[in-house]
Amino acid sequence: MNAGKNSDKAVQELWSLCGVLRDDGVSAQDYVNELTLLLFIKMMEETGRDAEMPPGTRWSELLAADRALEAYVEAVRRLSVADGPPLNGVLHGARTSLRNPSSVTALLAAVDRMDWFDEDAERLGDVYEGLLERIATDRKSSTGQYFTPRPLVECIVEVMQPAAGETIQDPAAGTGGFLIAAHAQLKRKDEDAHAAFCGVELVPDTYRLLVMNLTLHGIDPVGVRLGDALTAIGETLPPADLILTNPPFGVARKGRRPDRGDFAVTSRSSNKQLAFVEHVVRGLAPGGRAAVIVPDNVLFASGAARELRTWMLDACDVHTLLRLPSGIFYAQGVKTCVLFLQRPQAGGDATRAVRIYDMRAGLPAFGRARPLRRSDFDEFVEGFHSAAGAAGNHTAAQNANDRWRTFTREEIARRDDKLDPVWISSIDASELALEEPWDMLEAARGHLARALVGIDELASLLEASA
Repeated sequence: MNAGKNSDKAVQELWSLCGVLRDDGVSAQDYVNELTLLLFIKMMEETGRDAEMPPGTRWSELLAADRALEAYVEAVRRLSVADGPPLNGVLHGARTSLRNPSSVTALLAAVDRMDWFDEDAERLGDVYEGLLERIATDRKSSTGQYFTPRPLVECIVEVMQPAAGETIQDPAAGTGGFLIAAHAQLKRKDEDAHAAFCGVELVPDTYRLLVMNLTLHGIDPVGVRLGDALTAIGETLPPADLILTNPPFGVARKGRRPDRGDFAVTSRSSNKQLAFVEHVVRGLAPGGRAAVIVPDNVLFASGAARELRTWMLDACDVHTLLRLPSGIFYAQGVKTCVLFLQRPQAGGDATRAVRIYDMRAGLPAFGRARPLRRSDFDEFVEGFHSAAGAAGNHTAAQNANDRWRTFTREEIARRDDKLDPVWISSIDASELALEEPWDMLEAARGHLARALVGIDELASLLEASA
């Protein structure tokens, strides 16, 4: 418990420093990018590998420099072009936004004060991830795509039950939240348990955060790659026993379509959310299972989305769907859900029924005034593996306010393979009772974001038909 309190205190101290640096024009995102560079340099010293660093980039040299800003800018330049060991291109293209010598001095002092590799080896990793979470909370309208809130991640990992020896993948890894949570779950079961972690991240700055986050949590980042899983890189990933992912959604820029030789269902669509679902299905080994977060339109849209749903339902056992409240990591008004599926062994059954848990209708609005907590998922977790919790067909005899409902494959087919039934009469409270002005602003942003996605989709269709 003390370790957790110490981590929270360290996060608060470093976040306060972020506030100071903002006065110098340094954004929260830039601050963590700078901190990533410094942590990497410091970590090389702490692990006795600073001799492998290019001259002028070692921690001791930065501390001893008379002109801290000039020394740091030059160190970043040298690291940004270093491709060989120990960097192997991780910091390629790195840059600094610091322009004030006092900012560099403050950051060097803050990192130098931190305890490194003490008796709680992963404490620094928790501090680092805590900073990432603070940034996501600070501006979740733009960061939800790479930082999924911890309560949701913990819930998903708990019900998916990663096991020792499995290959665990995230094709849109972001800052590594799912991989780190799976690793922690394995360690809680058995300190000596190991798994093969692999993944892909598209954005170079986010990839650096990913590599640092995995490293600080004791995970070898050798299995994660910089690139796009919707290209040939995704085909080269090893078959996964478990895929956990929150991929980006929307239309790819300029209507770009997946560049995958193994894609057939979404090869003509520029909708990223659809293509990532196809990747998940094709990326699973026989018997492999997956949890993937998708926007609601995957559940009901026509065209390529409908074709994808039918293929997915017939190729896999899509056994559970968790309908999430809006506003928990994307902006208010952006609705998402979690699809849980398993690829059958040879001769195994595909989807026979889908259990849906509605965590949206009638619940309190989640936002700064009422943050999402792990306990909010207790009923879902309890019912996920429980026959009693998930049983029952969609009949009038069922309790109208029961959040669990089961729909047979035949019922779904009669609905044109749509997976968006509504049976709880209460309206979505997350769209109402927004007490904080910031939450109301986020709601407006969310509605605009949905409108822009629709415009992009229309533009893509027009371009395709031209």
